Amino acid sequence: MADIKRELDRIKGRISDPNFLSNKGLSNEVGIHVFKYEPRYELTVRNYIERLINTPSDDFRIIERDMYKILLEILEEKRVLGTIPSLEEKKGKDYLLAQLQKIATQEAFLTRMKYEPHQCGDVLFLTGVGKVYPFMRSHKMLDSMQQAFSDVPIVMFYPGEFNGQNLILFDKFHDGNYYRAFNLL
Repeated sequence: MADIKRELDRIKGRISDPNFLSNKGLSNEVGIHVFKYEPRYELTVRNYIERLINTPSDDFRIIERDMYKILLEILEEKRVLGTIPSLEEKKGKDYLLAQLQKIATQEAFLTRMKYEPHQCGDVLFLTGVGKVYPFMRSHKMLDSMQQAFSDVPIVMFYPGEFNGQNLILFDKFHDGNYYRAFNLL
């Protein structure tokens, strides 16, 4: 537990750095960063994010986008949220997954994530990626975000492993390859 707390304590210093905030030093890459952590620390990480978001800063402004909350908004707007249990029972989980992926597309997620105007000092926190699996895959979401958020750094909080190439959710599911992100710390 002490290790995760030390890692979390380093985040504020990292996202306060002017070079980080301006995406400098990334070889013209989009500023996408992954904070990987062991899944067993999910509640500790959530608590830290909430405290950091609610602590005012002159250096940065955190914009959080919780992928699970966005999924629920999409399903509620399409008026299918209440039908999910019966649909799964009648048609099975594979059918349900296919149907929900048709409704909750990357574009639908991205539309709800966008905000304007982006300000110097903004940092986009992408949370809830474990809760939304397998409906949305992290590497696909990051790909679609590159254009819309090229001027602000993105930090994806990832319950699993990221070695600079592979995303392995919950240290178990190969979530995909993603080469454009950097480890946050």
